[in-house]
Amino acid sequence: MKNLWLDIGNTRLKYWITENDQIIEQAAELHLQSPAELLLGLIQHFKNLDLHQVGVSSVQDKKNNERIRKILKFLDVPVSFAKVHAEYAGLRCAYEDTSKFGVDRWLQMLAVVNNPEQQYCVVSCGTALTIDLTDGLQHLGGYILPNLYLQRDSLIQNTKGIKIPDALFDELTPGRNTIDAVHHGILLSLVSTIEKVLDKYPGKLILTGGDAPLFAKYLAQYQPSIETDLLLKGLQNYIYSLAEA
Repeated sequence: MKNLWLDIGNTRLKYWITENDQIIEQAAELHLQSPAELLLGLIQHFKNLDLHQVGVSSVQDKKNNERIRKILKFLDVPVSFAKVHAEYAGLRCAYEDTSKFGVDRWLQMLAVVNNPEQQYCVVSCGTALTIDLTDGLQHLGGYILPNLYLQRDSLIQNTKGIKIPDALFDELTPGRNTIDAVHHGILLSLVSTIEKVLDKYPGKLILTGGDAPLFAKYLAQYQPSIETDLLLKGLQNYIYSLAEA
């Protein structure tokens, strides 16, 4: 049986095609704020795969999600959209209003949090840098910060007379020119935030997202685990648990 797993984020659409739980195809593409149009371009390809079911994680608004639902109906197979629950598969959400908690953060925790004796710190290094903490199967809450590039863009837009070209975020040493000072300072601020959180809430550090290897380099003392495509793994856990319920 072939299944489609869709992750529709703020800027990218990622998908897996699995057969008997083995990934046989995967891709990630920028959707340029038009995820439905990108999906429409892929739908005939998906139709030709003779899929068994579709699991979807989407952070889009209600209007976009309705368009996505209509496009996926063309596949004529069961389609399940993941949502946040007060409790699911044993994991309890800290938010009183679960509709305000991002499904992406929820699925990332579902992918790894399975030990009632373990504390976790799950950090996603994506469009935003998110930090979620758990004590066993109890979510404690978390933090959301602008990522490296959003911070740099904000500084460029709001600082007159300073032009900051793209450069690497690769050092924590004091910058000896404005470009380095900006990039090193932004990286230092995010690394220091994660360190501060871990010092107050010790736990197993899980890093995911495109910049996970960069942050792992500067957080080596916490022995981080880098998990690629953590959200899609969580989506699989969610759908399989849904089927068992």
